[in-house]
Amino acid sequence: MLLEIDDLTLRYGRIEALHGISLHVEEGEVVALIGANGAGKSSTMRAISGLRPVALGSIRFNGEDITNLRADLRVRRGICQAPEGRGIFPGMTVLDNLDMGAYTRRDHAGIAADLDRVFTLFPRLAERRRQHGGTLSGGEQQMLAVGRALMSRPKLLLLDEPSMGLAPMIIQQIFDIITEINQQGTTILLVEQNAQQALSRAHRGYVLETGRIVKEGTGQDLLHDPSVKEAYLGVA
Repeated sequence: MLLEIDDLTLRYGRIEALHGISLHVEEGEVVALIGANGAGKSSTMRAISGLRPVALGSIRFNGEDITNLRADLRVRRGICQAPEGRGIFPGMTVLDNLDMGAYTRRDHAGIAADLDRVFTLFPRLAERRRQHGGTLSGGEQQMLAVGRALMSRPKLLLLDEPSMGLAPMIIQQIFDIITEINQQGTTILLVEQNAQQALSRAHRGYVLETGRIVKEGTGQDLLHDPSVKEAYLGVA
């Protein structure tokens, strides 16, 4: 098992955002975590990345307990996140943004190979490699955020709301690329409000409501679950 979260509780001051959630991700999977705004999806991602301390419970990655491991050391272990809101460096070029994704690495040949891979996955980034990140469109910035995460050569890629604010055509393109990244061997944990796209691409999924996991199953099972369809797919 690549990632195992057991009975995880996370707090912001006195407010408890996650109430003892448990989930797992097997190597090679795409796992979707869906839910409404405020359900705790991004809090889960921050806990896995090490950006928020855990109040109770444990996180294991590749057999190692990383519950209290620093965020930068988690990147070195193979966990990298493309955050909600993209979080690119607007005053830096596309190339410099991508280089920042590889800051923990020293294997120059491998970095060059991964840069070629990113430019193959995202040809628009290759065309704009000398452009500042802040001048890119929303879709291009999302591509840059994913590409930067890939530059760390992650074992587990965390994608937090990759479709947020994007046009339907760009959303389809982003999800096609997510599928391709997974088919190339990268395990993905995907947080997404677009349940239709997320569950269509996921091997398995979890439904998070007000800090608790209320349902889990294969992507297809959840996609056809009446309560999920009504709550997240707009189908009565």
